[in-house]
Amino acid sequence: MKKVLATILSLVMAFTIIPLAAVSVSALSGRCGDNVYYSYNGSTRELAISGKGKMWNYSHNKSPFVNLYIKSVEIETGVTSIGACAFVHHGIEELIIANSVNFIDNYAFCSNRSLTSVTIPNSVTRIGDGAFESCTSLTSITIGDSVTYIGSLAFDQTAYYKDESNWDNDVLYIGKYLVDAKTSISGKYLIKSDTKVIADYAFYGCTSLTSITIPNSVKSIGSYAFKNCTSLTSITIPDSVTSIGSNAFDGCTSLTSITVPDSVTSIGDKAFDGCSIKELIIADGSKTITSTMVVCKSTLEKVIIPNSVTSIGDSAFRNCTSLTSITIPNSVTSIGEYAFRNCTSLTSITIPDSVTSIADYAFYGCTSLTSITIPDSVTSIYYDTFNNCT
Repeated sequence: MKKVLATILSLVMAFTIIPLAAVSVSALSGRCGDNVYYSYNGSTRELAISGKGKMWNYSHNKSPFVNLYIKSVEIETGVTSIGACAFVHHGIEELIIANSVNFIDNYAFCSNRSLTSVTIPNSVTRIGDGAFESCTSLTSITIGDSVTYIGSLAFDQTAYYKDESNWDNDVLYIGKYLVDAKTSISGKYLIKSDTKVIADYAFYGCTSLTSITIPNSVKSIGSYAFKNCTSLTSITIPDSVTSIGSNAFDGCTSLTSITVPDSVTSIGDKAFDGCSIKELIIADGSKTITSTMVVCKSTLEKVIIPNSVTSIGDSAFRNCTSLTSITIPNSVTSIGEYAFRNCTSLTSITIPDSVTSIADYAFYGCTSLTSITIPDSVTSIYYDTFNNCT
């Protein structure tokens, strides 16, 4: 499926981004951002981008450079982003990116077939979809340590991508970044220990992948990273991860158990859509259970909370309609607003004597809750804490 997507996108780019006849000019300058400017030397075919802030984004064939013979591009200090489609389909041989750039937008350098190497500085945090796609001579890629996001097909169909020696057991890494995996990968896979990012679509459609071990170095899991990995049964998210992209585990129909740490502060839309997760394990060492951490609320039946947890946050288990019971450890001191609201299958709960406060609406609408034990340690319970319980 990933190959089909790559082929379609490459064909689209080939037919829609063919430049008009290049123009030979001695010099040309102009604006390519609110405070960003370009200067072109026709005799040396060098293009300099200077100023402060972001370059503008362009649609196909609409950048001011589209008809120029360009041999080298230098993005100078002060420029913070490289615009979408800015340099598509040029003959760029040399690229210098200043350490002020933090974002390389979608298809920025797509189809530069003479570009052989690129160094992405430490200032860059995001690399957009297809940023260097189809740079067919690109053999050397260095990515700085600050990147937290790599879009789909960012380096697809480059010479680096096509070199089988760069693949590790059907998985492609660029330095500390996992960018792709062949759909033929099967069984268990252990991601390299120093990996920082799992790129968008990395394991998309790897239907024979049964187990994945994510090391404690990974910061982010990209959108669609494990979509339709239909044989994947369980996964542990390490406490280094802060974000999980949209649809990351969408369609993982065999995924029934997951471990999520409190380091995760962002989970994208439909990240676990189509999963049937019944067991949620809160990672040991977590202090607070947030609503972000609790996934697949409609199918969740069991939650394991470690003794490290001290608070159950607002709306943490709200609308977990299949949750029948939960054990709260003796480390928890507070239960937030709406924490268990509308847990309609919850029949009983024991509040440990470590808890001192239960917030408003904490168990509101728990229509099956017939028994609850509240210790003397609880000093505050609001009027609507147990409203609409039986």
